[in-house]
Amino acid sequence: MNFERFDDLFRSLFRDVVAEDDWPQARLDVLGREGVLGWTVPTEYGGTEVGDLWLIEGYESVTAACLTTSFILTQRNAAIQRIANSTNSALKQRWLPEFCSNRVFTTVGISHLTTSRRHWQQPTVTAQPTTGGFVVNGEVPWVTGAEFAEFIVIGAILPDGREVLLAVSTSLVGVKIQPPARLLALNGSRTATLDLRNVFVASDQLIAGPSEQVLKQVGVGGSGSFTTSAIAVGHARRTIEFFRAEAERRVELRPIAEGFAEELEAARCALRCSVDPTSPAESRLAVEEMRERANSLAVRSAQALLAVSKGAGFVSGHPAERQLREAMFFLVWSCPQAVLMANLQGFQKQLSSA
Repeated sequence: MNFERFDDLFRSLFRDVVAEDDWPQARLDVLGREGVLGWTVPTEYGGTEVGDLWLIEGYESVTAACLTTSFILTQRNAAIQRIANSTNSALKQRWLPEFCSNRVFTTVGISHLTTSRRHWQQPTVTAQPTTGGFVVNGEVPWVTGAEFAEFIVIGAILPDGREVLLAVSTSLVGVKIQPPARLLALNGSRTATLDLRNVFVASDQLIAGPSEQVLKQVGVGGSGSFTTSAIAVGHARRTIEFFRAEAERRVELRPIAEGFAEELEAARCALRCSVDPTSPAESRLAVEEMRERANSLAVRSAQALLAVSKGAGFVSGHPAERQLREAMFFLVWSCPQAVLMANLQGFQKQLSSA
């Protein structure tokens, strides 16, 4: 597969101007028309179910065109993959064919089971078993595109500590979507909190569980997967392209630009080798090691772009200003403790060597 085709395709199709705070509906429609939305849907339900390497390449290319769109895509696909890996045949038959286009949108609310709010003593979202289903209560943080979702895949904790994944319709009594949070960047993702007050969810909406660490039961993605690294690498690509364009006009910047370009290509190769099961074991990086590397490149290249853009880059709306704000996203998105500590140690080393 010629993955450069993706770059040309997405950049040409995403030429429409979308305000940074607006939901990118037209861009999602483009992905539907081009078959991208079927990449995580099994073929038996009308999808194409591409391999991990193809998916990583696709995420990188979409991100190089629009980080907001690619982030929304990851949250949608995370929900779809968990449904596809469920043993609930009826749920799969009902919804998976709908996801091959942009007719139905779904998303996830599971960060409280992974990195967000894990330090809280009381569960953020609880599910009480009852006749015919569960009564769910709590606050689901960080739900991307909640207001556009037909239903949301959420995680909840039972009284005995086991976990469940449920498909919660946004039309159920007791479901309330809060106004989207005002973020440093990616406001177009319309990420909001979902309030659940005595919401009855029928048993036929159970995706997985009850079990300990229910996300492992459906076995996809999860906190710190290679997807997050692909998104970070894609964002660094776009930033470095801006930097190289600046270097075309300023000869003194060319060695720095080439250095970033070489580091980017090395990171892309490392990511592909790490995802490809046919690669030699010694060439594959652990998920967290790859994430640390991709994070560092995204943040440092954005800082460099702002530095060379000088005062103009400090003005709202300049590419350097936006790339820097967006790069900060990788310091907080799906960052397990090991990745967080690596980020902090990297900052500390920069200070020590200054």
